[in-house]
Amino acid sequence: QVQLAEFGGGSVQAGGSLTLSCVVSEYTFSRYCVAWFRQGPVKEREGVASIRADSATTYADSVKGRCTISKDISKNTLYLQMNSLKPEDTAMYYCAAAGPYSVPWLCPTLGPAFAYWGQGTQVTVSS
Repeated sequence: QVQLAEFGGGSVQAGGSLTLSCVVSEYTFSRYCVAWFRQGPVKEREGVASIRADSATTYADSVKGRCTISKDISKNTLYLQMNSLKPEDTAMYYCAAAGPYSVPWLCPTLGPAFAYWGQGTQVTVSS
């Protein structure tokens, strides 16, 4: 079964940087698309970034140019590096996985398509 666990959240000043990590169960990266979502106070869940089994990435317009999603297969770890953080980036951040897929180039964009979720890690950006 696919399992995920996020960590690395915290409080930072606007303009600062933070890197989130998500440890996934073995073999997840080879057959699943993995993504970061976030949900802020009184806001709907939003897709932040995703990385496919073939390592192609996508980003939400709101974070494009400020965030980088990556994975270290040897460590079974997914990362989200965030720079130039803004108060509106404040949210609970979740990693999630969709699949399994027989091809490496598939990845959905909507949360309901992701069946596996971590517990979340809080990011707070102060102005």
